[in-house]
Amino acid sequence: MNKIKRFLSKPYRWTIVFSILLILFFAYAMLDTFVIPKAIIASADTNTSDSENQPSQPSAPVITETSYSDDNIVITIETIKEYNTVIYIADIQINDASYLKTAFAKNSYGRNIKDITSKMASSHDAILAINGDYYGFRSSGYVLRNGKLYRTSSRGSGYDALLIDTSGNFLIEADSEISKSLLNSGTLSQIISFGPGLIENGKITANKMTKSAAFTTTNPRTAIGQIAPLHYIFAVCDGRTKTSTGLTLKQLAQILYDKGCVWAYNLDGGGSATMYF
Repeated sequence: MNKIKRFLSKPYRWTIVFSILLILFFAYAMLDTFVIPKAIIASADTNTSDSENQPSQPSAPVITETSYSDDNIVITIETIKEYNTVIYIADIQINDASYLKTAFAKNSYGRNIKDITSKMASSHDAILAINGDYYGFRSSGYVLRNGKLYRTSSRGSGYDALLIDTSGNFLIEADSEISKSLLNSGTLSQIISFGPGLIENGKITANKMTKSAAFTTTNPRTAIGQIAPLHYIFAVCDGRTKTSTGLTLKQLAQILYDKGCVWAYNLDGGGSATMYF
């Protein structure tokens, strides 16, 4: 004890101790935010045996390397190169909105819980899958998945959310303007919180991001769009390589607009950008 007192009797040594504690606290905060997984609740299994909630069973599908077709789902995938970037575009038509589903990594809602798209798709019998919004990276932003509300805190002004209703129709709404009555109405199936909105009601709106570096910076990106009722586009691009630069938000919006999207929304990109078929 006397040795500790003698050590701390020098003022500069208090500075050393304080600095060490500050570094340890900062390291823990970073690990807690970005690394340490925290499952809050296991999500409900989206594969239900209730026949009333399931569309009719399809006939044997016709599958190629770039397409899938049965009585209920038609998917075609093309690979294009624009803006010196390789882009994968999936055109999806379904006859029932229940085929458009979301899933959590490791089937659990929480923070920093990670999984790869292909594994998640396989565990839910998905035909086609893309990455989502990485909700667990933040502590705010609405989380509504397959009709169940998990998080009710807004990200605040300046952020867009993608709302998908139970009929499969898209709406892009300012996150801060989503009302409690809408959240509890039972009319929504999904709320995705990343953004920004790229196309809203037939007009390119990514231009509102002109002051953001994301507007002019090229990156691997993922986006989802709606052409018409039950008709969607998934788009994923490679980036950050010599053979594929990546897209700006403006370029991504233009590609989806040219494909006929009336609504389109930017999802998490970078190293997360993935399409699995």
